[in-house]
Amino acid sequence: MSCKTLMVHLDLNADNDGLLKITADLARRFEARVIGIAACQPLPPIYEEGLMTAEIIAQDQAEIEKEFAAAEARFRAALTGRTAGLEWRTTIIYASLADFIAAEARAADLIITGRDIGMTMMDNTRRVNIGDLAMRAGRPLLIVPPGVSSLPLQNVFVGWKESRESRRAVADALPLLQQAGRATVLEVTAEQDTAIAESHVKDVAAWLTRHQVTAQPMAISAPRMEVGAFRDALRNGKCDLLVAGAYGHNRLGEWFFGGVTQDILLDPDFCVLISH
Repeated sequence: MSCKTLMVHLDLNADNDGLLKITADLARRFEARVIGIAACQPLPPIYEEGLMTAEIIAQDQAEIEKEFAAAEARFRAALTGRTAGLEWRTTIIYASLADFIAAEARAADLIITGRDIGMTMMDNTRRVNIGDLAMRAGRPLLIVPPGVSSLPLQNVFVGWKESRESRRAVADALPLLQQAGRATVLEVTAEQDTAIAESHVKDVAAWLTRHQVTAQPMAISAPRMEVGAFRDALRNGKCDLLVAGAYGHNRLGEWFFGGVTQDILLDPDFCVLISH
């Protein structure tokens, strides 16, 4: 297994430097080509006497094209000569930006993106809902938080939950795990289920070992604050990459991720690879 094509999503009018540095490093590791992608919705219709003014439409179009050009220039400056090839894709679309990127992901092995910046009055047309993208892409998603510009792969954790999504995630992450060469398989569970959790993580660690990844099983019991115990284990282990399965639904815009809360996966302190 390998990653021959990476797709990096750039936020418009944002600091993408760390994201691009990590993309360049992964492209070098995998000798991969890179597709840069950016998308934007036009402004919601503004009506004046029943018609949207042509001037407003033209100004919005010009501003978007300017932002696309700036993002492409930064993309090419950061990656030219460091990959097996470059390609740039953009669109202005009324539909969800996550839908567009998910459809384009047919061309890639891995999507690299920043974390969900959230919705504001000013940036909603440029916002990609990372939860939606993870559920729809059919490809693993590497989330790079602000301020992170390297992925040393020294302290890699697989967040395990006995589910289809966790099994899919660890398989999708195998190229990165093999680059790391080692990982910790972590499950946090209720005290009465510790023995079962230990058998789970031992099986996963053994499977990884057969794929050239030295893996350490770790089962932690947490009678109450399961999420807190999970976060503490990652912090104590100086996690630089977490691999986790994603599952959920969009009822009321809520997403659930295999026992790991949304704030850990979508607003992390470290890089996170999620897969559905």
